[in-house]
Amino acid sequence: MLPLNFKKYNFRFKNSENKVQIFDVVRKKFVQLQPEEWVRQHVIHFLVEEKKYPLSLINVEKQLTINSLKKRYDIVIFNSDGSIELLVECKAPKIKITQNTFDQIATYNMQLNANFLMVTNGLQHLYCKMNFIEEKYSFLRQIPDFSR
Repeated sequence: MLPLNFKKYNFRFKNSENKVQIFDVVRKKFVQLQPEEWVRQHVIHFLVEEKKYPLSLINVEKQLTINSLKKRYDIVIFNSDGSIELLVECKAPKIKITQNTFDQIATYNMQLNANFLMVTNGLQHLYCKMNFIEEKYSFLRQIPDFSR
């Protein structure tokens, strides 16, 4: 897999039916290694190892319904009160981050109300802080570390 714009992390791999799988520490199972999954696993390790978010507050690939359409978010970090601190949208490295990518995460966030957004293709990372009162977001250099 392509090197990404993250530190090097220790991953567990296995081969199953001639397909490489990577261990997801959140879902506690091996999942098929695809380009987007490679990015998602790096983000999970970044959030846990660099930003110190507890695994117990992280949720991966869950379904939500928006305008009667079933969608899946990539990563959500909850606060201890159940509200959402961070919503992450992961794309494969070959996918450019465009306005459409932001529109996708903004649509998800209309239902989820995360305080922060992260969009990444593993090479480029963009971070935003939501301002729900003024209905806008501002770009950040980095997302905050876990602080509770």
